[in-house]
Amino acid sequence: MPYLLLTLAIASEVCATSLLKLTDGFSRLWPSLGVALGYVISFYLLGRALKHVPVSIAYAVWSGVGTAAVAGIGAVLFGESLGRAQWLGILLIIAGVVVLNLRGSH
Repeated sequence: MPYLLLTLAIASEVCATSLLKLTDGFSRLWPSLGVALGYVISFYLLGRALKHVPVSIAYAVWSGVGTAAVAGIGAVLFGESLGRAQWLGILLIIAGVVVLNLRGSH
């Protein structure tokens, strides 16, 4: 159950962050409300997950997976380019999350 909460927290954060692009500097109401609601839900679910998952693991997974997902969404939905350096950075983030999870299981 804690990892389901963490997964839902990540999904909510990714949706909220993706909506940031559509707010036009928070000048558009509905996307701005979506951002606020998404972050509130994400932090609530992350807080619930932290009852059972160490903060170092939960935050690494939440931020790392979220960063990689938003980079992919930016490329696919918003046409933002990702060069080799950006792809390498995403792979390093994922590797770091994996290493932290391996360390956390001992």
